[in-house]
Amino acid sequence: MNTVGPPVDASEPFGPEEVARTCAVWQGLGLPGLIDVHTHFMPKPVMDKVWSYFDSIGPRFGKEWPITYRAAEDLRVATLQEFGVRAYSSLVYPHKADMAEWLNGWAADFAAHHPDCLPTATFYPEESAPQYVSHAIQRGVRVFKSHIQVGDYSPLDSLLDGVWSQIADSQVPVIIHCGSGPEPGRYTGVEPIRTLLHRFPSLPLIIAHMGTTEYIEFLELAEQHPSVYLDTTMSFTDFTEADWPYPKDALPRLQDIGDKILFGSDFPNIPYPYTHGLEALARLDLGDDWLRGAVYRNAAKLFDIAA
Repeated sequence: MNTVGPPVDASEPFGPEEVARTCAVWQGLGLPGLIDVHTHFMPKPVMDKVWSYFDSIGPRFGKEWPITYRAAEDLRVATLQEFGVRAYSSLVYPHKADMAEWLNGWAADFAAHHPDCLPTATFYPEESAPQYVSHAIQRGVRVFKSHIQVGDYSPLDSLLDGVWSQIADSQVPVIIHCGSGPEPGRYTGVEPIRTLLHRFPSLPLIIAHMGTTEYIEFLELAEQHPSVYLDTTMSFTDFTEADWPYPKDALPRLQDIGDKILFGSDFPNIPYPYTHGLEALARLDLGDDWLRGAVYRNAAKLFDIAA
């Protein structure tokens, strides 16, 4: 399979060469474009703080994490459009109480002005959470975001019971960062999610980053639960493989659940060109049909996106 060429020079992340190479991926697969379930658009003060976090982690990780697509919001939106991304998310997440509802308002306004963006919302364990989550569902939210590590909360917090029950009833997927990479949190890992699914068996969860670093444990959850998916965000790339390699002997199992794999990029917060995330999936050599599902068809079915 020769769907993707050599890595693109990271010095030209917005250049026409990368646009052409990215588009060549989905065009070569006979697809109408890409669907990227894991992208971040946030209020500027929040995005600036996120970028500051990544700027500061080099000494802890032993390597730098440059933001390849650090640019104004309109340029970032235009870049995804030029890449042929037909649908994406504006994943917002709070790190404290009394923040989620404000983020939801911003995200709803962003989606209203950018039709390709799936209306996105988030939540935090607080008394008001069931009410604003209900409002988001009524307003037509298409995807929720939960970040266990940054939020520093347990998904089993009783204040979230009313949130999870509504999400299970509505079947709006939740992209949930619950693995222990790149840094573990007090509540990360598979056991809280396993317990959560025992309480709410039909809960539609998309495990971010393939569950880094608990790859096998989260793979097993996806195999066992019909409503659990895995997103590929940053997984299999040179950056991630250097420190948290995906077990090679587990790759055939990814082929077996090929309809539950969703492409995510983490755009704009990635330390390499966008095309490399696609290249990393192609070089797994799981077949063009598997790749078609991962970068477009699976998400199109899950989110009911017309070609």
